[in-house]
Amino acid sequence: MVTKVLIVDDSVSDRMIIKSILKEYTTLTARDGVEALQMLAEHADINLMILDINMPNMNGFQVLDAVRTDKRHEKLCTIILTNYEEMENEIKGLQLGAVDYIRKPINRESLKARIEVHVELLRMQQLLEERLAENEMTFDTLFQQAPIGIAISQGNEANSISYGAFLSINPRFEEILGRTKEELEAIGWAQIIHPEDAEADRKSFTELQAGKGTSYSIEKRLIKPDGSIVWVYDVVARLSTKQQIGGYICLIQDITQRKEAEQALAESERSKSVLLSNIQGMAYRCNYDREWTMQFVSNGCYALTGYLPENLLHNKDLSYNDLITQEYREPLWKEWEHVLLERRPFQYEYEITTAKGVRKWVIEIGQGIYTEQGEVKALEGIIIDISLRKEMENKLRYGNEHDSWTGLYNYRHLQEVLTEDMQGDLPVRGSLISVNLSAMHSLSATYGVQYSLDLIRRIAKKLKQLCSVQCELFLVFEYRFVFYCKEYKTRNELFGFCERVLSTLEALLKIERIDAGIGVIEGGEWKTTNVNHLLKNLLITSEKAIQHDAQVNNILFYDKELEKDIKRREILRSELSKLSEGKDGNSIFLQFQPILDLKENQICGFEALARYNSKELGLVSPLEFIPIIEESKHIIPIGIGIIHKACSFIKRLEDAGYGGVKVSINISAIQLLHKDFVETLLEEVNTMKVNPEDIIIELTESIFSSRFDAINSILSQLKDKGITCAIDDFGTGYSSLSRERDLAITYLKIDKSFIDRLLHLREEETITSNIIAMAHRMGHMVIAEGVEQEKQVHYLRNHGCDMLQGYLISRPVDEDTAITLLTTYAK
Repeated sequence: MVTKVLIVDDSVSDRMIIKSILKEYTTLTARDGVEALQMLAEHADINLMILDINMPNMNGFQVLDAVRTDKRHEKLCTIILTNYEEMENEIKGLQLGAVDYIRKPINRESLKARIEVHVELLRMQQLLEERLAENEMTFDTLFQQAPIGIAISQGNEANSISYGAFLSINPRFEEILGRTKEELEAIGWAQIIHPEDAEADRKSFTELQAGKGTSYSIEKRLIKPDGSIVWVYDVVARLSTKQQIGGYICLIQDITQRKEAEQALAESERSKSVLLSNIQGMAYRCNYDREWTMQFVSNGCYALTGYLPENLLHNKDLSYNDLITQEYREPLWKEWEHVLLERRPFQYEYEITTAKGVRKWVIEIGQGIYTEQGEVKALEGIIIDISLRKEMENKLRYGNEHDSWTGLYNYRHLQEVLTEDMQGDLPVRGSLISVNLSAMHSLSATYGVQYSLDLIRRIAKKLKQLCSVQCELFLVFEYRFVFYCKEYKTRNELFGFCERVLSTLEALLKIERIDAGIGVIEGGEWKTTNVNHLLKNLLITSEKAIQHDAQVNNILFYDKELEKDIKRREILRSELSKLSEGKDGNSIFLQFQPILDLKENQICGFEALARYNSKELGLVSPLEFIPIIEESKHIIPIGIGIIHKACSFIKRLEDAGYGGVKVSINISAIQLLHKDFVETLLEEVNTMKVNPEDIIIELTESIFSSRFDAINSILSQLKDKGITCAIDDFGTGYSSLSRERDLAITYLKIDKSFIDRLLHLREEETITSNIIAMAHRMGHMVIAEGVEQEKQVHYLRNHGCDMLQGYLISRPVDEDTAITLLTTYAK
């Protein structure tokens, strides 16, 4: 069967669209109703007419009325074209004989599906008529193999198709419904129609029964046995033959995928609408030209720019390029060029100027739209206001780069600046000058933190006066400033600058009675220098300057000798760190200096002195390595090892028959105040099975200047267990004697400086005898340190000193020699 379709529409574009959709059919077109009737008269073989209701001269209703009264067109199938919200026109059209309606704007898939169904219906009607007329049973094959579901009912009783009485159902019909003919007849057609579609279906069928048209179509949902939904396009038509008038044919096509696509599209459109109405900016489509000529601009344009969309469309009043702040126009164009060349998504932040002259930060996110030949035909994207985010970023950046109290750049920013300079193409020759005011810690302890902070702010204000374009000031630590100077080339210039720094601060520092140390690292080839090492070296240099190791006026330049000292310190720090982890435990060893009882003239004890044998540096003085392990807190694990070695020596003395000979162990404040110190010490004593009364804990006098009660409590706990305590270097660090009597100590060790004076002063000029007498009155025993001459021994014996130690008796010796000394004195 050749299908010839007449398209009647006064819109040229709509006629062309429909014609392109129906290109597989023979199509004719008419511009209005008059021309349509002429075409029908000239072409008696037109099967299907697609008729627009709204036309000039002669509208669609008039055409339907004329066709209905003309027997020549009784087999013509008419589908009307309506607009949305024209339900009355649709009903009237169906009443005048139209079999279906299609709403504008035209959905290509919907139109094609509906035409296919009606063409199939026409084909079926023609074949049925031929079959009945010629008594040829070709219907069966077509019926069984048809790609759409077909059901035929018998009788003309009311609602027969809704309640069963099916004559036949083809396989596709059963497949779509998921039910057999018998199952469908058992439950009834009405039971499988979705409740929301049931009323519309019933109404359409009732009108068909009443003779309003020969068929109707509807999109509805059917319920399958598993409860799932299938959308169908359903066409119901009367069946009539020469022998009988009655019965209906029902054609259904599964349109579930199309409906899902339509719903997805509708949801996408809804989401797009919501998005566009809520983004803090605008969506756009524009030409790829220097003016960014806008083809489309969303309503968000006004809130973003202060201009209405129509102001920008096609550059009516101004172009979007006019809004872009001048300095960003060229970079923006180059970024788009680069992105489009590689076909990547675009993202860029820049500033625009609104209609009110306000500058706003925006981020543009977009992409290119390309032709089949790969040419850019347009750009699409969104432009979002990020001014608030930029403001927050700037605040965060300021906070990250500046000290909140003084407003100066901080340590982090100095690192970034130095790193950037070092990674640049040119070598860095700037000089670093560190102003160390760490002595201000004492002010915080005396007057409070706020006092120190206010002073730091005043100092910062004065130092800012020395800054220039080539000389920036940073507050890198609590009481340390750093100048990064790029304009000084000679040491004399740098030295002069340092003197100006000291002169600027002189009045403030004198009032507060604090010193400043200035460390300088001169400009050099820093390109391969590690920033952290550089700043660490600067810190060490300024520390040495404030400790009066400076070359002149507390100003110290970093040089090769200092570099050697720093490298030596780093070697020690690294080795001692490994030692604290339990590696190479033999590098720390003990020597023992004997303590002589003056009354008995016998060795009554030894002081255990830690020694360190570095793999790289050899023997290292305790004055050098002890401060390092205290600073790094490695003194805790290393100190446990020293206690173990000392207890091992006590055990050896007991085994050799010298039980009761005491061994004193030097303990730092860090060790003593560690939460597990007492438990660890007592555990070691129990493990080694030594007498706790043979152990003396030695503490420097300065340790009692803070946390007196906490320290004395620990000493009391140890004393209760039999472990005694001695104050080392007495007379040099603890100025107040008011609480001396309260200390849980047994021994006072007079500092060597008092013993040395015995060689040069007359007896009546020394105060050593007073110290001995005072200690005895408080119930303490006295040990004199650093005795090297018989004259000193004579003085100490005459004034009742209890014990002494020093080179006159013996230098510190190893364990074997120490035991030999005991044997010698015993004889």
